[in-house]
Amino acid sequence: MSKTIIINGKECAFDGNKTVLQVARDNGFYIPSLCYHPKLGAASKCRVCVVEVDGIRNLQTSCSTAATDGMKITTDSPRVLEAQRMVVNLLLANGNHNCMICEKNGDCELQDAAYHLGIELPAFVVEEHEDKDDSGAFIIRDGNKCIQCGRCIEACNRLVVNEVLDFGFRGGHTQVVCDGNKLMGDSSCVQCGECVQVCPVGALIEKKAVGKARSWEIKKVRTTCPDCGVGCQQELHLKGDQIVRVKGVEGAKPNDGHLCVKGRYGYDFIYSKERLTTPLIKKNGKFASLCPISLPPSQKRQNL
Repeated sequence: MSKTIIINGKECAFDGNKTVLQVARDNGFYIPSLCYHPKLGAASKCRVCVVEVDGIRNLQTSCSTAATDGMKITTDSPRVLEAQRMVVNLLLANGNHNCMICEKNGDCELQDAAYHLGIELPAFVVEEHEDKDDSGAFIIRDGNKCIQCGRCIEACNRLVVNEVLDFGFRGGHTQVVCDGNKLMGDSSCVQCGECVQVCPVGALIEKKAVGKARSWEIKKVRTTCPDCGVGCQQELHLKGDQIVRVKGVEGAKPNDGHLCVKGRYGYDFIYSKERLTTPLIKKNGKFASLCPISLPPSQKRQNL
C-alpha cells in the first residue's frame, strides 16, 4: 500500500519501509549526508542530514528517521541550515581539506555539502594532526581529511569482514586506526579497497590514481571483471583510453560494489607489452598464431 509524506510542501509517495532521507532522494530533494551509505544503513553519526519533523521539537537525522504516512518534513528552514552549517564548518576545520590538489576534488561529498550550504572557508582553524600513511600497496590514508564518519570501519568489519579498521584513542585525538594503530602496510589489511569505495572524502584514495586525472576529466564505463568467472560488475574510470581507477558498481549483481584486490587494482596487464594480441595454438612444442590456420572441426579439440 502506497504511503505519502510531505517534504517542503510537496507530496512524496513511497512504498515499503524507507527513511526520510531515502524518500527525499527518490523525489529529488538534496539533504547533505556523510556517514550514510546505502550498503551500510543508518548511522546517525555526522548529524549533517538533520531535518525538521512537524510535531517533534528537536531536529531529527533523516538517515535514521522512518518515514510514516502523513509526516511533514522541512529540509531548508533557517534552523536546519544553521545546524548543518555548524557541523560542516567543524568538519572542514578539523583537518586539511586542500581541495585544489585533492584527488577527490569534484567527487567529494563534504565538498558538495559545503557548496550547498554556501560555506567558502571554515569558521574555525585546527592544525594538522596526522601524517599521511602511504605504506599500503594500493591505498593512501590521509587522516587530516578524515571526518570520522565511520563508513570505512563499517565496510571493513561488516561488509567484507576483514576487521582491520576501527576508531582509536579518545576525544579530539580520535582517529581511524589499523589493527590497534599499525601502519596500513604493516597491518592485516588485504588491500581490497572497500574502504576507499565508501569513503565520502579524500581520506582514503587509490595510490595508482594519484595525479592521473581530475573527476571532470573522467569518463565512466561499465564492464565485467575479466579475472574470474564470478562476473563482478566494474566501473572503469577512463581518461582518454587509459584506465585511471576501477570501482565496483553499487547495486549491481553479483557483487554490489565489492571487488577483490585483483579486480580493483590489477588492471595494468592490459598495457603490458607481453600481452597476447592473437589466439595461439601449440604445435610441435611451440606456440604459433591460430588465426591463419584453418583446422578441420575434428582436429580442433585434439590440437588445442
